[in-house]
Amino acid sequence: MIARTLVNAFSSLMEADPHGFRTKFRKMAADPFAFYRGSACLFYADMHAMEDPWADERTDRIWIHGDLHAENFGTYMSSMGSLTFDINDFDEAYLGHFSWDLRRFVTSLALLSWQKALPERAVRDLARTYLTAYLEQVNYYADAGQNDFALRLNNTKGTIHDVLQAAKSSRRTDLLDAMTLVENHERHFREDRKTRRLGEAEYAKVEAAFNEYLKTIPDSKKSGREVFYTIKDIVGKKGFGIGSAGLPAYNVLIEGFNEAQENDIVLSLKQGNVAAPSRVVTDERVRNYFEHDGHRTVISQRSLQVHTDAFLGYTTIDGVGFVVDELSPYKRDLSWDNLTEPSEIDPVLADLGRATAKVHCASDQDSDHDLVPFQTEEAITKVIGDRREEFIQEIVDFAVEYAARVRRDHALFVDAFRENKIAGVPST
Repeated sequence: MIARTLVNAFSSLMEADPHGFRTKFRKMAADPFAFYRGSACLFYADMHAMEDPWADERTDRIWIHGDLHAENFGTYMSSMGSLTFDINDFDEAYLGHFSWDLRRFVTSLALLSWQKALPERAVRDLARTYLTAYLEQVNYYADAGQNDFALRLNNTKGTIHDVLQAAKSSRRTDLLDAMTLVENHERHFREDRKTRRLGEAEYAKVEAAFNEYLKTIPDSKKSGREVFYTIKDIVGKKGFGIGSAGLPAYNVLIEGFNEAQENDIVLSLKQGNVAAPSRVVTDERVRNYFEHDGHRTVISQRSLQVHTDAFLGYTTIDGVGFVVDELSPYKRDLSWDNLTEPSEIDPVLADLGRATAKVHCASDQDSDHDLVPFQTEEAITKVIGDRREEFIQEIVDFAVEYAARVRRDHALFVDAFRENKIAGVPST
């Protein structure tokens, strides 16, 4: 069942890059949390078979992140120029049950806490902190009718504030020096084992796709400077993380705000992935709304994030959808390595709960609301009603039990992988 579900979900990508999937599965085998991160398709297969008491005609079709786990939080520079701490990585974003995001996150918390050897009572208390903060923030949106909340330098402290400060200290020139070099007064990409030079035909194809991408940047975010978006170099790229095996990608170096070398900008073009929730959400109106998975990812992110990256857009190469955004020097992920005690983790979870409510209830000014023509916060508060305690308890119970199942599934997966029983993955 486990191997079959994984193969069904990834078969086309496995054919394109079988050795990439061998590496992906090696990473997933490392521990239950890594396995959980890389197997969202298994989670949604289980969600499809489960009765959800918190889903009605509205709350089962809202914008969701789709792969909400403890390591999908970090900083970004908003289009307004503010450093913001928020949920990141929208590759699996889609429409579905709002409770799916909460179940997936709290299960990841239970798995992470198990690896830190925290007792079950502590796990339940921490999960309650997260869910309580989520509900309080949803109520804030419902009562105030505002979506201006964001975690920034001026309203955070502790771990989250430290992550924002680290992002603030970053410099664009450091990222450029790591990825590029200047020769004969012109900057171009360095050559290393994770990049490849393109032939003339492929370069022209990506250049044409980039020009089409420029049409998808909203006018409110597009720069009118004459030199902006001028291409300086393009390379093929691989190795974007545990969830991107088999997906082709490119890096594009463009002129920035002016012709000064230190203002150059690196953009990523990455093939859109099939969203895991889309495998179980059968609403044809939703499915037919998107041109391709690059379009779906961008529209979803604009619907889940306020003041999105000014470079966020999409394009196609050979008829396949790609997502385009900046490889920003101001992105910093939340690290759990030094968060070991419940007293250290608890305040972080309160902020993560509020951030989760924000993505469910707030959206960018350039988002398209055709698929969700109602106020999400009102729909959520109505379906929960006066059953707040029942809601929290049900989600927590589910997460503790499901985390135990993930640990069992991980052991089965490791055995199958070790014995070469996963079809399509080379043994060496």
